[in-house]
Amino acid sequence: MKSKVAVITGGTTGFGKGTAQVLASKGVKVVISGRRKELGDQIVADIRAKGGEAMFTFTDVNDEASVRALVETAVAHYGRLDMAVNNAGISTEGAKLGDSETARFQEMIQTNVLGVYFGLKYQIQQMLKNGGGSIVNLASIAGLNGIPHTGAYCATKHAVVGLTKASALDYATQGIRINAVAPGAAKTEIIVKALTQGVYDEASISAMLPMNRMGVVQEIVNGIVWLLSDEASFVTGHILNIDGGFQAK
Repeated sequence: MKSKVAVITGGTTGFGKGTAQVLASKGVKVVISGRRKELGDQIVADIRAKGGEAMFTFTDVNDEASVRALVETAVAHYGRLDMAVNNAGISTEGAKLGDSETARFQEMIQTNVLGVYFGLKYQIQQMLKNGGGSIVNLASIAGLNGIPHTGAYCATKHAVVGLTKASALDYATQGIRINAVAPGAAKTEIIVKALTQGVYDEASISAMLPMNRMGVVQEIVNGIVWLLSDEASFVTGHILNIDGGFQAK
């Protein structure tokens, strides 16, 4: 991976942050994007302090021009684009479908679906100029199943799976591999805060998973990094479940 260039959306926390740190430790030049500059600058400083190379650029995945500018910035600064992780996403409601709010569904469609679409579009265009690359999208167990009280979110993550599989077929002979990771419940910063505040009950969540525990960020990051790497050179259009056995039920 040494000297390759990667962009990561939603790179200031959770899986995005963890992926940026691991890639940088392997010699990848990482362009971290998000809407929280202070967090982004802190991650860049931490990476550089450990001898890695990284930069932060403000990006709002809801805005197509902003996503295009992210790719353009990466290429202007580092000369190419080899890897991309479309990690930015939101879940803003838990309700039965009949009780859900249309505006919240529209928000999730904009970020979770169009945000990934914008990323894929401009990442692919640049990778074709490079002669190839690897992209990983963040799906979810909710993109492969129906989960109560999450109909709107499930719909957006099913769309991510569809975008991943179709685009992988489009570019399978042009050196671009496109895959996705479908995490189960994992202890990101947001989830840990919610557990601490009593919003979620860890025991109840763990009981849904055959391994009877929640995942940790590093376990998801390991899968993302593997799919990006040449070790997964014959893998495209794949949805990698990292979910404590949830899909096996």
